Amino acid sequence: MFSHGGPGTGGGGRRRRRGRARAINEINMTPFIDVMLVLLIVFMVSAPLLSAGVPLDLPQASAGQLNVDAKPVALSIDAEGRVYLDDVVIDDAEIVSAIAARIEEGAEPRVFVRGDRAVEYGRVAEVMALVTQGGFSRVALVTLPDAQ
Repeated sequence: MFSHGGPGTGGGGRRRRRGRARAINEINMTPFIDVMLVLLIVFMVSAPLLSAGVPLDLPQASAGQLNVDAKPVALSIDAEGRVYLDDVVIDDAEIVSAIAARIEEGAEPRVFVRGDRAVEYGRVAEVMALVTQGGFSRVALVTLPDAQ
């Protein structure tokens, strides 16, 4: 006769083996950590490139660095004489109002003027005069440290 495979019968029933491994229900963290380390390296390499701003060829001077706690307002003048506030081109008529808006947003009331080495000195002086006539007395020129 044929066995129906019920409990207690020796034929074809499902039996559980005691030595069989159970499924592991833990998350393998190794691939996650590898991906995070790769992303960390990518961001560490690319972060300095993001804050480059307007590319200028700054002149060199032997003055010391200033201690800056809050971020000051930075004006840049490129070789063609265009004025930038951060990375945005602005007209001469908008310089004072744009600086005032940045200071209201929480920037330090200090204005740094970065002039390209190729721009005429008169253009840099003109921009600085506009800033000081607008009521901002803390204006400084930005240069590179002297390479000795």
